[in-house]
Amino acid sequence: MSLSNHERGSEVKSSGRFNFSGLALFAALLLLWEFSSRFTPAIQPYFPPASRVIHSLFQPSLARELFGHLLDTLGRFLGGYFLAAAMAVSLGIILGYFRFAYSLLEVVIELLRPMPSVAIIPVAILLLGIGNSMMVAVTVYACAWPILINTIDGVRNIDRTLIDTGRTFGLGRWKILRRIALPAAAPYIVTGLRISLSIALILVTTSEMVVGGSGLGFFILDEERSLHTSNMYAGIVVVALLGYALNRLFIAVETKAMAWHRGLTARGML
Repeated sequence: MSLSNHERGSEVKSSGRFNFSGLALFAALLLLWEFSSRFTPAIQPYFPPASRVIHSLFQPSLARELFGHLLDTLGRFLGGYFLAAAMAVSLGIILGYFRFAYSLLEVVIELLRPMPSVAIIPVAILLLGIGNSMMVAVTVYACAWPILINTIDGVRNIDRTLIDTGRTFGLGRWKILRRIALPAAAPYIVTGLRISLSIALILVTTSEMVVGGSGLGFFILDEERSLHTSNMYAGIVVVALLGYALNRLFIAVETKAMAWHRGLTARGML
């Protein structure tokens, strides 16, 4: 059932409000973490109090070390994510628009897409070694699939009336692709990009744990092996904050970039 214009406006306004209930629940979980650990000394070596983890984050030496690892992880993330986005969107448009091209690659796509992305880490190590190129390549492979599939679906699900209208006005195939297909498929592409955001971060940190000599994944595993559990949890907190910040940034950019689409949807034109 579609929403009315008033309901859509109310939904947009409510999404911009500060989430006090969510913040309250998060604070309650922190308190539960703190008191559970404080009153159960046996688990403190494995599950230190939240206050101790927060204190570790603000130690100058550890903060500097974490910042360096954060930059390494962020660099690999950005390289893999944007390379995957460029490749997957381009290929998805071609496969979605040209049915013959999709039929040629359909079997390969359906064989590789369900395979867990971490399974190719050994292959990537054999081919690329254990440097940054391997970690970026694994990230590209993992986060390209949601973008590719969503782009293909977006292009293939375009209303044929739009295509026929473009042809009526004398637009060629490439102009229809650029002026009609791409704008109409944009919401699908954005969805794929957002899904791949967390996948990229997961694969970067995973590959850093396996072969990295730097980065947040390496830091977390190294601190765990050294039995520095407070520092380990501090690294995990930094990864969580990084993921949250990237998601909020994506939403802010998407809100501005897709404002035209929401306007057309509200007027019932799409």
